[in-house]
Amino acid sequence: MNRSPGWVRRRATWFVSAAIVISLYVMTRERTLSKAESEEVVNNFRFSRTPLPEVANHPPYKYVRKVHPSVRHIRAYLSTLGASVALGDLDGDGLQDDVVWVDPRTDQVICGPVPGTGARYEPFALDPGSSFPNWNPATMCPQGSLIADLNEDGLLDVLIVHWGRSPIVYLRKTPADSKTPPTAAEFEAQELIKGGDRWYSSTAAAADLDGDGHLDLIIGNYFPDGSRLLDENAQGFETLHDSLARSGNGGGLRFFRFVSATSGQHPTVRFDQQSDAIAEELTHGWTFAIGPADLDGDLLPEIYVSNDFGPDRLLHNRSTPGHFQFMALQGERTTGTPASWVINQDSFKGMGVDFGDINGDGLLDIYVSNLTPKWALTESHFLWLNTGQTERMKDGIAPFRQASEELGLSRSGWSWDCRLADLNNDGVLEALQANGFIKGQINKWPELQSLGTSNNQLLHNPKFWPNLQPGDDVSGHDTFAFFVRGRDGRYYDVAPELMLQDGQSMSEAMVTRGISLADVDGDGRLDFALANQWQPSYFYHNECPKPGNFMGLHLVLPLEKGKATLVEPGIGHPVEETPGRPAIGAAVAIRLPDGRKRVAQVDGGSGNAGKRAPDVHLGLDTIAEAPVEIRWRDPDGNPHEETFHLKAGWHTIRLGWPADRKREL
Repeated sequence: MNRSPGWVRRRATWFVSAAIVISLYVMTRERTLSKAESEEVVNNFRFSRTPLPEVANHPPYKYVRKVHPSVRHIRAYLSTLGASVALGDLDGDGLQDDVVWVDPRTDQVICGPVPGTGARYEPFALDPGSSFPNWNPATMCPQGSLIADLNEDGLLDVLIVHWGRSPIVYLRKTPADSKTPPTAAEFEAQELIKGGDRWYSSTAAAADLDGDGHLDLIIGNYFPDGSRLLDENAQGFETLHDSLARSGNGGGLRFFRFVSATSGQHPTVRFDQQSDAIAEELTHGWTFAIGPADLDGDLLPEIYVSNDFGPDRLLHNRSTPGHFQFMALQGERTTGTPASWVINQDSFKGMGVDFGDINGDGLLDIYVSNLTPKWALTESHFLWLNTGQTERMKDGIAPFRQASEELGLSRSGWSWDCRLADLNNDGVLEALQANGFIKGQINKWPELQSLGTSNNQLLHNPKFWPNLQPGDDVSGHDTFAFFVRGRDGRYYDVAPELMLQDGQSMSEAMVTRGISLADVDGDGRLDFALANQWQPSYFYHNECPKPGNFMGLHLVLPLEKGKATLVEPGIGHPVEETPGRPAIGAAVAIRLPDGRKRVAQVDGGSGNAGKRAPDVHLGLDTIAEAPVEIRWRDPDGNPHEETFHLKAGWHTIRLGWPADRKREL
């Protein structure tokens, strides 16, 4: 039968179109592990969970916030933040077995022993009370905590960020003796900046930003300064985001340089705000998460900034002692790469950030969470793979490519904090994802979807937003994600298969905000805590049945000059009488027998509403010992590097601070 040329072309076009549709379906449909591999993977993990501690006689629970009259119709939307959690060592026993968490149901900042670690002291709440004349709990609320030694006296302090005011620092007083337990009275409250300006801060991180040996601070703010969002008696109208994808009217970043400190019964610390650290156009994002990490090997941390309603930023550190300077890096776009998959060009909703070497090449990669609910404003999580071309940062190029889709980490739900960690010590990182937004009974996604496709000119005016009240639901039944790597190299969420010892599934619907990681009992298995919004928050004890070997490093800087490096096997046994302060920013590389490296850095608060403890933990699988390279800056800012041959397990290392070492630039 003869066919006309037109008929042949139409048939060819049909086949090509069908092939494209089938290919796209195959590429985008959700893959699953085989039953056998799923059972094998699930048997590698086991957790028990316990609610985080609360204080006795706490205020009555609430489940929505009082807000400005102009935004009362979206008060459920504006009541979705506040839960946070951080693990650390408040009582100085050498273990990261204390927790500081914010319970939005009471707006209390609660400090206490991690469940199961012993009743070493009674849980208590940090409250400045009448310390500041501008303190008004009716118009402000805590949003997150950071545990760090801010005044460099060997005692851990707590910084709290708020909506409705600037941050407050709680400095630990010098105890009468080592057995003095932490209590609310043992902390001195101090404003980070005097005056209590109305900030809407979402997160904070500590790092030595200028290489002078002292910890500086970065504060990420969300709503514009001066807002009266939480004042139900205020007049006028509140302003929201000015764009769906390029908002530039948020609170943005604040940089603070360490200046001086004292210790004792009335400790103090002074930080000066640095207003010229970044270009003006970078200062007004709607910032949710901050990630400081040294990505080019100079022991100065770069900063990844996760912004809502606008592009994330990767800032290259070009600071010198006493002067902060950061330049925004630009990713390179190749043929077939969407603009949204290029650093500094995305238009997604950046919610969390973490670092880890996910492909085993000895380089830190960047894991970023976004909004990824199915069929609703679906975006993509980011997994920025490090190409190793770090010298290009000097030319303003971000040497990273987006790989979340190829690795199976592109989607999970309406997401917040994210974490990379090796929870069974096999040398392969798992990926944890906090999910969930507004939990209720009435699905309001259609209305929110309409807002998400509306004109930017309407977005900033709250009267054009749909009603979002208690009882409404927007991704409120998304579940916590627990990604493991399959034999094919892709990641799969096995949370539905993981059963906890209390009979619940790891995928139980919780509206989760923060994830904190620490080995709280020193058994070599990383535990974690989840901060939930308007629900109980939980600690998850890792009871992995057959963990591999691990290298755990508790790295501290000495408090006195002239101290040499000293190594003691084990954790919970401080070096000499004074262990020092956490060596935040120190970089670790473990040399494996096959020549590869496993890398990590001491974290100073990367992420959104969850903060990991400042220890290094790397899985070794069957490796029993290995050379460990450590690079750090001493308290004078001098860089050092030493290699130790260590057996698997925990090691407490006091990093040296020689008296005769001159600064190496």
